[in-house]
Order: sequence, then structure tokens, then C-alpha cells
Amino acid sequence: MEARFHHRVKNMKGLCFLHPCIVGAVTSSNRMEAQQASPDSSSEECTVLEALPGKGTALICSQHKGKVSVLYCLSCENSVCEDCMNGEHAGHPTDSLENIVDQQLAALQDRVDSAQNRLPQIREAVQSLRDILQQLSSQRSSIEEDIHSSFSELHKTLDTRKSVLLMELEVTSGLKQKVLQGQLDTLLQEEAAINYNCSQTGEALDGENKAVILQTHKDVGERLSDLASQGLPLQPEENDQLDLMMDIEGLRKSIHNLGTIVTTNAVASQTEASGEGLEQCVVGQPATVIITTRDKSGGLCKTGNAIISAEVCTPDGSVADGEIVDHKNGTYEFQYTVKKEGNFSLALRLYDQHIKGSPFQLKVTSSPDDSPPTTTAANAASTGSSDGGARKRSAKSPGSRSRQKGVRRGGSLLGTPKKRVNPIEDDLIFRIGTKGRNKGEFTNLQGVAACSEGKILIADSNNQCVQIFSNTGEFQSRFGVRGRLPGQLQRPTGVAVHPNGDIIIADYDNKWVSIFSSEGKYKAKLGSGRLMGPKGVSVDQNGHVIVVDNKACTVFIFQPSGKLVTKFGSRGNGDRQFAGPHFAAVNNNNEIIITDFHNHSVKVFNADGEFLLKFGSNGEGNGQFNAPTGVAVDVNGNIIVADWGNSRIQVFDGSGSFLSYINTAADPLYGPQGLALTSDGHVVVADSGNHCFKVYRYLQ
Repeated sequence: MEARFHHRVKNMKGLCFLHPCIVGAVTSSNRMEAQQASPDSSSEECTVLEALPGKGTALICSQHKGKVSVLYCLSCENSVCEDCMNGEHAGHPTDSLENIVDQQLAALQDRVDSAQNRLPQIREAVQSLRDILQQLSSQRSSIEEDIHSSFSELHKTLDTRKSVLLMELEVTSGLKQKVLQGQLDTLLQEEAAINYNCSQTGEALDGENKAVILQTHKDVGERLSDLASQGLPLQPEENDQLDLMMDIEGLRKSIHNLGTIVTTNAVASQTEASGEGLEQCVVGQPATVIITTRDKSGGLCKTGNAIISAEVCTPDGSVADGEIVDHKNGTYEFQYTVKKEGNFSLALRLYDQHIKGSPFQLKVTSSPDDSPPTTTAANAASTGSSDGGARKRSAKSPGSRSRQKGVRRGGSLLGTPKKRVNPIEDDLIFRIGTKGRNKGEFTNLQGVAACSEGKILIADSNNQCVQIFSNTGEFQSRFGVRGRLPGQLQRPTGVAVHPNGDIIIADYDNKWVSIFSSEGKYKAKLGSGRLMGPKGVSVDQNGHVIVVDNKACTVFIFQPSGKLVTKFGSRGNGDRQFAGPHFAAVNNNNEIIITDFHNHSVKVFNADGEFLLKFGSNGEGNGQFNAPTGVAVDVNGNIIVADWGNSRIQVFDGSGSFLSYINTAADPLYGPQGLALTSDGHVVVADSGNHCFKVYRYLQ
């Protein structure tokens, strides 16, 4: 066996011995090789490895030549021979050298294993840091491109304005010059005429020739009278004022403060959450959680704009929609509402990483005084309920018998990736989907769009993609790659189809709108640097892109090139204000219809953003809402609205008067989101809580 000496360890007395893990690695046939391989052999060693005739490899005591160390002095922590025990180590506790070697070998192996167990964590952290560094580099490149593009646009705008001003100067001065020059020409002509006629009277005025006088008076006298009495434009008919008014200083200040690089030092491992909404809340009542961002040292971050996401969910998926309010001081407020009882998970993430303590366990009760139920399972078993009665108890469900005369089918809430035809007489034609990440599966689907080519498009938010189906529910394709670079999707929430076939996607977390070809190839983005949290998108009759910014409570209208046409709205409860607006639709009059989530209403504006009307209030009655989401308009101008909190779809006329429900009794909705009309006249809705989309008959 080849001898390999890796290292030596000094004991407490400065004496050296070979580490126990290599004891026995040297045989009598390679003793010399072993000694030569030792990098630090010296005469100071008290215990050396030596091969004795007939004894193989052993530790030899240097104090007693030829004696083998077979014991280990526990007091001195050194190997000793029997003579040592009769001498200076007499009375010291000892143990078998072989036992000690085995113990130290086992301890060393445990430490190696413990150290190696850290390697997966280190590798994962290294990969995470590399991803962040790559993302940081990509973000820098993207922002650098945006800066160049923005200032290039500014240069173009300035050059255009310069040309306009020069043209305006030329036209204005030309008009003035024309008036003044015309007046000048008139006066010069009159002057020449007077001089000429006066010169004709010179001989007559000498008075010597009477015949000349008579003839001149006859020929020139009348003309001179006319010239003398003719009204002339003797006063200037224009002025010489041409001034330039330009607020250079104000523009200089604006340019000086133009743009800012937004970032924070917040890290998820130090960021904390607090508030009653962190542990419990009441069904149907708003709950609040305060998120305090901190840096790596635990210091409070004092600026906003951190990228925070929140989700309340069960093992089946997301069941609550909410809003994150940035207080711009390092703290954020997550406001949410849950519409059924039970135990839930509240996940709070900063830059896609769980903050300290996340996910949190959340208990939702029917009233503040409710105690934990102890007989729910027994009651469910005795009544034959398959879901604990949580959804069945909801007074807000449009599938309850007091609302619609449908019979709830057992197990109808269980999704399937295959198309399922509805056997009960209601408006449901089929449903597609279940929870998952494969084709035809969804995780928190949000926006819905339909196009004239007979396609249905679904914004699959937590799967970071858009899935495309036929009007009959057959899967066709999907596209989308998770990320924060142009062309990638981080949280797609809204989808629309442009008349030219382009697919327009609102990306809430990336804070921009992406434009893809009909084949799913990335083309451009718009709204970067303006949008804070785009939720829904639509297209008006001019081909303009309408973006509902949920976070900014503002509606933006862009040209497909990215140029801003106009914007309107702010946070509040006034007619032209919003509180968490969600989706938009456009009617035949090019009027824009917006669902105002937390104001429980629908508002209508003209193409310039002027308020026209609103309808709805908070409640469960006909025409009332509990947080409206999806919206669509039929050819007759009737408005179809997804009522998220009441889990139903209502239909209104163009003036906002309630008309009817779409019958969803046989397979009840659970938190509907986006909504659209298919090319064959049906209503398609994203049933977010059931992880599927459903298609209903709709009689226009």
C-alpha cells in the first residue's frame, strides 16, 4: 500500500504525531518512502511512525526506544507506551490508543459530513447571487438603453420644436412684412404720381403761355385734385414687434432633475411584517399587513419603490386579491380581503424571495368572536359535503339558491385539464384547466382576451406565460419566459389583441407593457418608467393601447410606438379617481369602461379621459359589486362585469342599468378575474380560484 502523509498535528506539549486518520497507512515495505514524503520531519518528534520486525506499522515512543505506544494519556492528550505509564504518566487516566483513534476518526468524519452538508446551501446561494448579478447587469443594460432612447427622443423633440419655432417666426414675420411692404408700395406709387403730375404743370405755372395754362389745367388739374384729396394709409398698418418667450431657466431646471435611478438596499432576510392581518382576519372584511423593509444590517430603508408581492393561498392556490400601497418611506401596506373561512398561507416576497417569517399561517373566521371550529369535519361528513362547506356557506356566491335556481353538482369545483361539458341546464358550455404548470393548466390566471380569428388568450400570471386556445377550448400554444428583461414576463396580468394581430401584455411586476407578434415573438415594450403596476390592457378604435395602472390608480393611453397620448385618474373615490382599478373595455363609441375594484363601481370615460358616468355600489344586490374585475362590451353596448367578491357575472345596459346575470349555478365561479367576448358571441371568464377558464352562452 502506498503511503500518503497529508499533514501532522501538534499536541499541547509541542510534540508531533501523525494524524490518527492515517495511522496504519504505512507498511514495513515503504517506511523510508513515508519518511521522505513527510514535509516537516524533525528530531523534535516524540512519537514517530515506525515499522518493527514482525509487528507491522505502529507508533513508536521516542522516550523509550523500541517501545510501541498502545495507550493514550487522556490528561496529556498524547500517545504513550507502558514504560511511560510507569514513569511520568503514572496515575494518569488512559484509554486504548485504538479506541481513541477510532473516536477521532469518527469525529473527523462527522465534521467532514457537516461541512459537506453546507455545500448545497452554498451552491444554491452562489447560483442565486449569480442570477442576481446577471439580472443586475441586464437591468443596467436595459436602463442604459432606455436613457439613450429617452434622450434621443428629447433631442428629436427639441429639434422638432426648434423647426416649429423657426417656421412660426418665418410665417409671422412674413405676414407682418407683407402688410407693411404693401402699405409702403402704395405710398411710393402715390408719391411718384404726385411728382409726375406736378412736373407736368411746370410750364403752365410760369404764366407766360396762356394756351399752355388752359391745356394743362384741362389735362392735369383734375388729376392733381384727385391726388390731393385721395385718402392714403399714412399710419402704419402693422408693427415691428417680434419677441421670443422661452423659459430656458425652467427648462434647464427640469432637465437637471430629469430622470432618476430608482433602487433600494432592502433585503428579504431582514425585512419584517406586522399587523393583525398577519395571523387572522374576518371573512369579507379588509385586513392589513405592514411590511417594513430593512437593509443587510437591519437598518430601516427610508425610500420606497421596492418590488414586493403578496399572496394569500391554500394548497389549491390563490384565493384572495389585494393591493400593496407604497408609503415611500420604506414601509408598505398590504390590504386584502378573503371571502371564505379556513386556514391559509400568507406569502410575502421581496424581490421574489420570502421575507423574514414568510410564509405566515393565516386563520380566517366568519366573525371576530369566532373560536376555532371543532366539529367542521364531523358536520361535513354527516352532510356529505366534499369541501367542508367553506364555499357553500358563502352568502356572496351567485350559485346559491336564493340567487339562481341551479342545483350545485358535487365535486364541480375540482378542475381538470380536459374540456368538460356542462350537463345541467345553465349557461356554462365548458371549462378548461386545473392547477399546474403544464399546457392547459394554470396558476392564478388573470386577464382574458379573444380575437376575431377564433382564439382565446389567457394571462397565466404565476406561470409567467400566455396560453392560447381555440373558441372550442382546444389548446393551441403558449409563450413566455420568466424574467425582468425586455421580452420576458414576471407577472402577466392583462392581455389584449391589437387589430394588427399583435398580442399586448400588461406585466405588473416588470412595470411595463410588452408587445408580441401573433406567434409570440417579442417586438417592443411601452410604459417603462411611467407605469407602477399595470393590471389590465385594452385597445381602442384608434389602435391606441389603454393601460390600467392598478398601483398608480391611473389610466394611460399610448400609441403602439410607446408615445403617450394622454392619461387620467388618481387615487381617491371621486368620479375621476380610482382605488385599485383592474380592467378596461371599449365600446362602439370609443368610450373607455374601467372597473374600480376598491370603490366597487364601474366608470365610463370618453377617449380624452373626460368622465361620463359611473354605476354600482358595495353590496350583494342586483347591480351592486364586491370588487369588480373583468369587463367586456357587446355589439349593443351592454356592459358585462365580473363581480370578484360576489363570484358572479352581471350584465348592464350602456347607461349602467342592471339587466341580468349569467347563470353560473351548476359550476359556481370562485373569484372571477378577466372577462371577454369570443368571436362566436360567448362569454369567457378567468375563474381564478378554480384555476380554469369557463365559456358561457350569452344572448346579445
